[in-house]
Amino acid sequence: MDIVFIRHGQPQWAIEGISQNDPYLTELGHIQADLAAKRIANDRKAAAELIVSPAVRAQQTASPISEATGLAMQTIDDLVELRMPDWRGVTEAKVIEIFKTTKDRSPDEWWEGLPGGESFRAFHNRITTSLDELLAERGMVRDPRDPQLWRVEQDPGRLVIVAHGGTNSVCLTHLLGIPPAPWEWEKFVLFHASFARVKMIPLAGAHVPSLRTFNDQDHIPLELRSR
Repeated sequence: MDIVFIRHGQPQWAIEGISQNDPYLTELGHIQADLAAKRIANDRKAAAELIVSPAVRAQQTASPISEATGLAMQTIDDLVELRMPDWRGVTEAKVIEIFKTTKDRSPDEWWEGLPGGESFRAFHNRITTSLDELLAERGMVRDPRDPQLWRVEQDPGRLVIVAHGGTNSVCLTHLLGIPPAPWEWEKFVLFHASFARVKMIPLAGAHVPSLRTFNDQDHIPLELRSR
């Protein structure tokens, strides 16, 4: 079995200079989503399930995939991106300034997150718990002999997860056994509508996650790519 993680298409982070808490896709973002859908639908290995973050940008990215494959969108609330402070009514320029001025925080401060937002520690626990539960429901659990190994009781087929840069990077580091850091989206940078594929391969009497593609944008022409 394998898991294809897809980041949402380009979002409209601001409207008339005002930040949006749950942005929808830009025109380019919709094009990127359509291209991702065509790739999934035309792949020689069919997707078995379509799992989606509740955020509008993820839902709009997953919608054409659902239409192209006939798969129902299964929304899992806990796969939503790191929750930022409530910036409704705050200018885009001010939000950019906040990110710039907080970039050099200490590691401890990074773990705590921005004031009024979700801590990275809570975010990491939320995402990894949700992923473990999702996989366990499909017959995949960590081997008690070694946390690097997984027991796969049955092959659920290809899982397609449409989520976010932060969500997907945490999922990848968790599956690959990489120690967490509160800036995982900077360690594993995923562009809009990019793919990352992890395959479970039989090894050592169990299964191990194997990263096969990362930030894969082969379905998107260079002029339509964005970060």
